[in-house]
Amino acid sequence: MFQAVLHKLGYSFLTLFGVISIIFFLFNVLPGDPARMMLDQREDSEQLLTIKKKYAFDRPILAQYFLYLNDVSPISYHSTHKDAYTYDKAEKYQSSVKVGGTKSFSILLKVPYLRESFQKNGKKVTEVIAETFPNTFVLAVSSIVIAIIFGIFLGIVSALVKDSLLDRFIALISTLGMSIPSFFAAVLFAWLFGFVLHEFTGLNMSGSLYEVDDFGEKIYIQWKNLLLPSIVLGIRPLAVVVQLTRNSLLEVLTQDYIRTARAKGLSTHQIIKTHALKNALNPVVTAVSGWFASLLAGAVFVEYIFNWNGLGKEIVEALNTLDLPIIMGSVVLIATMFIIINIFVDVIYTWLDPKLRD
Repeated sequence: MFQAVLHKLGYSFLTLFGVISIIFFLFNVLPGDPARMMLDQREDSEQLLTIKKKYAFDRPILAQYFLYLNDVSPISYHSTHKDAYTYDKAEKYQSSVKVGGTKSFSILLKVPYLRESFQKNGKKVTEVIAETFPNTFVLAVSSIVIAIIFGIFLGIVSALVKDSLLDRFIALISTLGMSIPSFFAAVLFAWLFGFVLHEFTGLNMSGSLYEVDDFGEKIYIQWKNLLLPSIVLGIRPLAVVVQLTRNSLLEVLTQDYIRTARAKGLSTHQIIKTHALKNALNPVVTAVSGWFASLLAGAVFVEYIFNWNGLGKEIVEALNTLDLPIIMGSVVLIATMFIIINIFVDVIYTWLDPKLRD
């Protein structure tokens, strides 16, 4: 078991390293001068030289790559030479612990540094993510909870009434849920429930979790703004969970131990609750974990349409303005979340299937 965990961590590290390498070279071959992007129309030759020196834009692309790896790594090397890369001297030493080194260099243990926004007056990418990611996380959790609760329930019902009219109806709804693109569903739901039926639903076409009162003094939570985007974002994973639960449960119900349980006089409810459902959840756990990670990355259009102030909306705005550090930092965060979720799923698998504990 311990060796399997180490193998998983090693594989995860290589995956994250590959993602970081790809996004760096992908976004650093784009046309345009990052220093000019940061200064906009206010640049002069002296300012450009200062920015390029600070962020190492004047160095070869391979040197910039290793400096970026050094920035995002929790353990990093920092030279104390006066002509060294100066970006870290003003920023990263404030939140780091020296674990080794000499007079000419230091080895630091620090929080991964994702650099600064090109367009937000030098605001740290970590600050931007800290402000927006919680909203995306709340939206993703709400969506996956809706998908799990209704998906498993409908999947159980569909399995119990196999080949009936209700079973076919649930299958039809699931197929439609998988077929409708999220951005189209977002527009449709916003228009229908936020505009046409607003008088009855009281829901808004757009809005974020936190809103400011009319006087701009008090921030309050508007929970109703969470309903429509979470339903829209949860439609596709719900459809998947319904079909997986149905098919897996039907397969489990044919097993010998289920027939033994029936012979002992257990009711259908007891059989499903005590024996069948737990053993049928393995494929559901796989789907849910994958979809949850995807929701963190795929909430972009839904957040933008509903004006939900999350990381997805921030990524769209960063793409429009070529704010590369925010795009790259967001991708690194999402990739890290994928890895953490996959490791967590392996732990759940071990709990669900005792055979994996050996």
